[in-house]
Amino acid sequence: MTKHCLFILLCAICSLSVSAQKRTMLSGKIISAEDKSIIDFATVYLKGTAYGCTTDERGIYHLKAPAGTYTLIVSAIGYETFEEQITLQSGTRTRQTIALKTMAHELDEVEVVSSGVSRIQKSAFNAVAVDTKELHNSTKSLSEALMQLPGLKLRESGGVGSDMQLMLDGFSGKHVKVFIDGVPQEGAGTAFDINNIPVNFAERIEVYKGVVPVGFGTDALGGVINIVTNKRRRGWHLDASYSYGSFNTHKSYVNFGQTFQNGLTYEINAFQNFSDNDYYIDNYITEFGEDGITENTDRNKIYHVKRFNDRFHNEAVIGKIGFMDKPWADRLMLGFNYSHFYKEIQTGVYQYIVFGEKHRKGHSFVPSLEYSKRDLFTKGLDVMLTANYNHNLTMNIDTASYKYNWLGDRKYTGSKGEQSYQDNESKNTNWNATFTANYRIGSAHSFTLNHVLSTFKRTTRSKVDGSSKLSDFSIPKITRKNITGLSYRLMPTEKWNLSAFGKYYNQYNQGPVSQSEDGVGNYVDMTRKTSSFGYGAAGTYFIIEGLQAKLSYEKAYRLPTTDELFGDEDLEAGKTDLKPEKSDNVNFNLSYNRQFGKHAVYVEGTLIYRDTKDYIKRGLDAIGGMSYGIYENHGRVKTKGFNVSARYSYAKWFSLGGTFNNINVRDDERYRAGNTQQESTTYGQRIPNQPYTFANFDATFTWHDLFAEGNVLTLTYDSYYQHEFSLYWEHLGDPRSKSRVPEQFSHNLSLGYSIKNGRYNFSLECRNFTNEKLYDNFSLQKAGRAFYGKFRVYFGK
Repeated sequence: MTKHCLFILLCAICSLSVSAQKRTMLSGKIISAEDKSIIDFATVYLKGTAYGCTTDERGIYHLKAPAGTYTLIVSAIGYETFEEQITLQSGTRTRQTIALKTMAHELDEVEVVSSGVSRIQKSAFNAVAVDTKELHNSTKSLSEALMQLPGLKLRESGGVGSDMQLMLDGFSGKHVKVFIDGVPQEGAGTAFDINNIPVNFAERIEVYKGVVPVGFGTDALGGVINIVTNKRRRGWHLDASYSYGSFNTHKSYVNFGQTFQNGLTYEINAFQNFSDNDYYIDNYITEFGEDGITENTDRNKIYHVKRFNDRFHNEAVIGKIGFMDKPWADRLMLGFNYSHFYKEIQTGVYQYIVFGEKHRKGHSFVPSLEYSKRDLFTKGLDVMLTANYNHNLTMNIDTASYKYNWLGDRKYTGSKGEQSYQDNESKNTNWNATFTANYRIGSAHSFTLNHVLSTFKRTTRSKVDGSSKLSDFSIPKITRKNITGLSYRLMPTEKWNLSAFGKYYNQYNQGPVSQSEDGVGNYVDMTRKTSSFGYGAAGTYFIIEGLQAKLSYEKAYRLPTTDELFGDEDLEAGKTDLKPEKSDNVNFNLSYNRQFGKHAVYVEGTLIYRDTKDYIKRGLDAIGGMSYGIYENHGRVKTKGFNVSARYSYAKWFSLGGTFNNINVRDDERYRAGNTQQESTTYGQRIPNQPYTFANFDATFTWHDLFAEGNVLTLTYDSYYQHEFSLYWEHLGDPRSKSRVPEQFSHNLSLGYSIKNGRYNFSLECRNFTNEKLYDNFSLQKAGRAFYGKFRVYFGK
């Protein structure tokens, strides 16, 4: 028996030895056909077998397989799939470098350069991209990563989790739409606001300014921000980080997943933010008398006080599972998002208003579907379908019977509610579905058809008697939006291309509309239907190598958003009968991008012109001692402006650059009413509470192989300048006592060290190290000097 076992074992060993001898090695590098740059994490495999691998960070692959004839497949996100028959001979090593062609799709034509900022080159639309991979070791959010792009300004009302608006070439707030991988994020909830998403979540961020490609199917006037995540086929990977800093701020992020040889893919993203936001501000104080009734306020006496009711935290998890690189789908993913947030409300719309117990909280659950396939049914037909359902609950709680001041002192008022007595729960449900079909005819012609369906419904119930002063809970809030776009693209040569498009907009709104002159109270149920046609064209021409001109025009419409229509049931009053904005947009851009040996130069300038009618403007009002925000159509507004940007880099060692922006947004409604000759007192004035001159600058020094091979030390300085601007109309009232947001100049420093080619990473940051007084929306003061540290690990292929 023992002899038989030894004989069988010997035969097995010999068999394995012979099999090993028949195996051969295939290796090489995967590069881009356009600029010869390496392509990391590309998938290389032999069709119909289990033999495969992925390229490393240098674009190199090694694949072992038995000798024979196979079909070699190479694929990478943003590139055309390579397919070729190959013969592997026994006992030999085959080397093959493969160049992949970029996909002919507007959203993927991005040239990433060492500076981290680049043009979306072949697209005729005025667009730029920021490569966030260089920022993954920082504590920045996605919104902060956008600050180095020309024409873009982040406006926050406070610290972590505060209300935020992105301003892009003179348009702000709802004029700028946010997408994740081309999927609109309207109704995603506070936890998924762009200033609450960590920078590690994205691979790059694309910003389309003004005229927007049909592929987004949006009604944005100001532009589109598209967060692009890593969709490459990858083996097992883990990216995890934790940071801690001033004001008891904790942030963490984890991403892990893998794609198996059979195409099965799973991925988990999770992140959280927590901060007390207990930084110091400067404000006068309302002192309470010992009798509990009297108040004393000296507005000329300013105190340095600490915020105390501004804690914020949010948690989110995003899961996906599906298949990649199948004959019936390039990508089919089922996903779910769950998020939760808690937000204390420290102030109202003015900083002198102090709350001590008012807060808000909520959660949302979002199942989703994503499908994409190139060459569906016929060569040249690419389709993409996305759909999600958002179930969101938000609770506003204001039940305290006290009035607070900035010292944290309080006095009993005898009536419940610091602003307005409420304890209500709003249920928001909305569907979003996007379908895009792109048909390529040869290499010169392509058509794109896109349709977006978005529905929203809000119902609110109160745990206390009555409704909010700013709404009527008994009337449901409903909106449905359909946008269809068709575009044609002509690209006869690499030197120039042209796109022409048309869009159809349709919206149905139902909700409460105030019959009062002040826009609050006395609500009735009202419906409104709106439909419009828009159109436009965009072209680009490469004048000489590296010098590119872009010109675009659009007759655009922007449909009111849910917040503008229905408010937030708390600090914002909605207006259901808002009319859509109509705008003629013109953008001209000239850019130069060249590499001279180790030196790289990038310069660009943009001219902006917009003529907007029925401009939706956010203002402030007060009734019965309660201050609130309100939206209204403001006749006609003209925007003229420019921005310039420049960047220089030397090899991998040094990079510096900056932007300068001047945006002139003025009231162009000459008369108060269309049938009168009474000239408006604000005609020709700047739109108030909007910064019009701002700039930024950054410089980065990098030392490679410091102390050991593969270790990198990075030192970065960045700064931001903003000219003073008026909080209200410039020429109304006494200019000596006029409220103005002061001139600001802030500075930040960061130091990062990576070990073992980025496996272990440490960073330290000091923000606003000169401790400047910084303000944004309605003079609400932001944090002073702050310190942060971060640790990050990355494992996998």
